[in-house]
Amino acid sequence: MNPIAVGAHVPDFELKDQNGTTHRLSELRGTHVLLSFHPLAWTDLCRRQMEALELNLEAFESLNARAFGISVDPVPSKKAWADAIGIRRTSLLSDFWPHGAAASSFGIFREDDGFSERASILVDTEGIVRFAEVHPLGEVPDIGKLLDEIRTL
Repeated sequence: MNPIAVGAHVPDFELKDQNGTTHRLSELRGTHVLLSFHPLAWTDLCRRQMEALELNLEAFESLNARAFGISVDPVPSKKAWADAIGIRRTSLLSDFWPHGAAASSFGIFREDDGFSERASILVDTEGIVRFAEVHPLGEVPDIGKLLDEIRTL
């Protein structure tokens, strides 16, 4: 499995967040975007990954960036999970239907498992992938490293 190549134009998607708000990636031009893919909601490592996004919201904003959590969980599950773990401002996107389509378009969907890799994909203001990394499933991505990557843009 190969994640999308750095330098590639990002594939567009339209996904709903935990509140039912639709987000279209192409509408975020002019802003750096971190797509933080996580395998499944309701797991400890994924909770910590999403909490790191929430805790660093101001840092992202100061860098003209938005961070999104993405998994294959359906919207109602994302809503219940966000409420349970205190995610109030970070959008957690549902890649539920068609199942894993966004993750597949980025080359990180695990067909045999039915969920995405744990991955970080950084898109610049023009819609070009500037950083793509698949992380071990058992490790939370280093938020400091991701912020440093945004600072280099």
